[in-house]
Amino acid sequence: MNALEWAVQLTVIGLLAATLPMAWRLDRMLRAVRADRAALQQGAEGLGEASRHAEAALMRLRATTELAGRQVAERVAGAETIREDLRYLVERAESLADRLEAAVQQARPLAGAAPAAAPQVRSEAERELIRALGMK
Repeated sequence: MNALEWAVQLTVIGLLAATLPMAWRLDRMLRAVRADRAALQQGAEGLGEASRHAEAALMRLRATTELAGRQVAERVAGAETIREDLRYLVERAESLADRLEAAVQQARPLAGAAPAAAPQVRSEAERELIRALGMK
């Protein structure tokens, strides 16, 4: 071998020796990237699972609110009919109270003119009723 070949081979050996540390550093960096990629993939899978759980919870919440809305609507409808019945009963009671008041107004002059004989009490229940009404 001549000197030129030796010089070229020494140069190649020197360049190879210089690239070895760079290759090791590159290998470490590639391993870190692979490890980070696995962690990133696990994170993405976890995020996907969490979003599926959240979506399922949202669907259950929607179903629950729809059910609650239907139940409230049914109760409101039932309460509406009861309200109408009560309104009718109140109107009837008011008209009966007005008629009763008019009858009492008409009977007052008659009661003052001639005192009526005390009614004959037949039972204890009648006596308690008269006492409760405050007539005696």
